[in-house]
Amino acid sequence: MLKNYTAKHTKIESGYMGQLVEWPEVITEGKSLEECREMLKDALREMILAYRQQEKEIPVGGTYRTIAHRGIKCL
Repeated sequence: MLKNYTAKHTKIESGYMGQLVEWPEVITEGKSLEECREMLKDALREMILAYRQQEKEIPVGGTYRTIAHRGIKCL
């Protein structure tokens, strides 16, 4: 089942930092906004795999207006 998460992007000196609002442990950086979005998707995939391996419950996505970009909502 596809879950939607809200991504918060912040401009930083080296480019952009991205973090999922509902799952703050999913955080990354990229030189451009597009790179940051791609890196955030990769970080989400890796975190889901890690949680499944550890049999942890995967956080539920947000209940925000849907503007999803392949499973990650962009503010």
